[in-house]
This record gives sequence, structure tokens and C-alpha cells, in this order.
Amino acid sequence: MNEIKIKKVRKRDGSVEDFDVKKIKNAIRKACSFLGFFDESFVNDIANNVVFKLNQKFFEAIPSVEEIQDVVEEVLFEKNERVAKAYSLYRNSRRLAREIKEFLMLKDDLKFNATALKVLEERYLLKDEKGKIIETPRQMFARVAREIAKVEARYGKSKKEVKEIEKKFFDMLINLEFLPNSPTLMNAGTPLGQLSACFVLPIEDSLESIFTTLNNMAKIQQSGGGTGFSFSKIRPKGDIVKSTKGIASGPVSFMKIYDMATEVIKQGGKRRGANMGILDVWHPDIEEFIKVKSDQKTLSNFNISVAVDDKFMKAVLKDKDYWLINPRNKKKVKKIRARELFDKICYYAWLTGDPGLIFIDEINRKHTI
Repeated sequence: MNEIKIKKVRKRDGSVEDFDVKKIKNAIRKACSFLGFFDESFVNDIANNVVFKLNQKFFEAIPSVEEIQDVVEEVLFEKNERVAKAYSLYRNSRRLAREIKEFLMLKDDLKFNATALKVLEERYLLKDEKGKIIETPRQMFARVAREIAKVEARYGKSKKEVKEIEKKFFDMLINLEFLPNSPTLMNAGTPLGQLSACFVLPIEDSLESIFTTLNNMAKIQQSGGGTGFSFSKIRPKGDIVKSTKGIASGPVSFMKIYDMATEVIKQGGKRRGANMGILDVWHPDIEEFIKVKSDQKTLSNFNISVAVDDKFMKAVLKDKDYWLINPRNKKKVKKIRARELFDKICYYAWLTGDPGLIFIDEINRKHTI
């Protein structure tokens, strides 16, 4: 190794630090590994030549990081053009990451990578009316900590105690020891102020109820919340509609409308909309429900689950029949073999990941209300 006469290097922020040839070697190794090429003697040879040229060019000056990288690239092109091109790509990728951070007005003190910064830009950082970002990640965490800590004042905490809680929560956030849900990051300290992630909305067996809930779903998803529904009260497909003497289309058809609305909302919102749809196992449309996602396209904005009761599970274990019931009039509609239906639920869960199971009686036993 040539004698290293250069002692200092000027960083991009203008500060000066000790020159370290190990950093040059590491950059060369990364370029080589990109090509699946590992040769330590090659790395040492390139580093030696780089030091030689740096000694000549910057004998009485402090080189910048960019100037050193230029020399590395120059030497690599003399020795191995493929590695030189890989190094150039590596260098450009680092430059792009820096430009993204600069574009976002973000300092690197929180150590977020370019991907994380891009997500923050698109979803979480506050913007003005023209869409320009007006806060950094650190400022976002300060906003969240401040607004959450304010709540403590309602429970008898003094201003000093609130400030201490704010500082403690802020430290947890910037150290990434804890992160709240997306709506909190998006909305804390804003006029919207919607911090909840999940909402369960009721649906009754009427068009008015169905579309009132759809309207509420749209507003919640626009603010970053997710929504869940039980469609079990909606009369089954083919049932009579007394007011029009028509035929009902069933709960699955309305789920598709909800799904379509979510698709439209997510295109203009901050993040993808999400729904949970549940149907009780006794509903006459249960077989249509459990296989609705089998084409991998329908209800793409839904996860679905079947609410199974104790009676059904006992029928499965004993291989007994089970009645499907019309929710409109509570009349028995069809007798099915419970184990056969359970097998279908398992099959489609294996095929598509849906439906899940909700053990509704067990939930009600454990519920605190």
C-alpha cells in the first residue's frame, strides 16, 4: 500500500473528518459484489492506485468526498470497466437517495432510508394546499407527541407533567421504540383529528341503511380509517322485496358495491382502503359468500370471515345437519350438512386466504359489555 499522505477529507455538509481508506475499499467491494465478483487482491490493488493518484492531485489540499469518488471511478475504468460501471450505478443510487431526502427537506438525523422517506412523503407528512411538504419526520413526531400528551390535562395532569409526558413519548417515537397507527401519524394536530384505525359499522336490511353506511364508510376511509361490517341482516338472494314486489340481490351484491367505492376512494386517499366483511354461518347465501374471492379479483379491498356459532361447530364435530335461516323472517330455508360446509370454508381459506373464522359465541362470552 502506498503511503497515505492525505490526512483529511471534506464531507458534503462542509465538515472535515479523517481520511479512511477502508471506506474506499468497502465501496469497491459493493461494486464487485453487485457483479458476483469477489477478489480482495483486486480491491487492495484499486485502493492502492487510488491513494497514489490522490497523493498526486491533493498533496496540499483537502479533497472532497465527490473528488475522491471521481478518482475511484477513474482508476476502476482503467482496470476493469464492468466493475467501474457497477461502481457508477452504486454511486448514482446513493446520489438519488440523497436527492430524495433533499427534495423532502429531510435531515438524516432519524436515519430513515429512501424508501421510508418516500412513504412518509406520500402518506404521513403534512402538506400545504399546493401539496408541498411542510414538515420533517422529526416535526411529525413532535406534532403527534404534543397532541397525544395534551389529553393528559383532562385527567388532572399539570402543564409540567404534560410536557414531561410529551417529551417521553417523543423520545419513544424518534427512537422507533413505538409507532402509533397510521391515522394518528396522519391526523394528530390537524383540523380532522381522526386518530382511530378501525370502525365497525351497522347494516340493517334496507336500502337506506345500506347506503347510509356506505356514505359513512367513505368518510372514514377518506380520513385513513378502516371499516368492518356484518352483512348478516341483509335478506338473501332471491327473497321477496315487498315494497317493489321485486327480488333481492343478496348481501354479496352489496359487498361488491362497497368494494367498488373503496377502490375509488383509495385512488385519491393517503393509503389503500381496507374492509372486513362478516356473514353469519346460518345465512342462506353463505356458500356464495365463502367462495366469492376464489377468482382472486372480486372483493380485492375486503378480507372476509364467517361468524360460526357453537351450534354449528357442534354439528360439525358430530357430523349433523344445520339449518340456514332467512334473517328477514327468521324462517328455516335450507338444511345442510355442517361438516360439508365447514370443509368448503377450509378449502377456500386454503385457496385464497379467505374466509377466516369468527367464533361469535365465544366473543360474546368474553365481551366486557
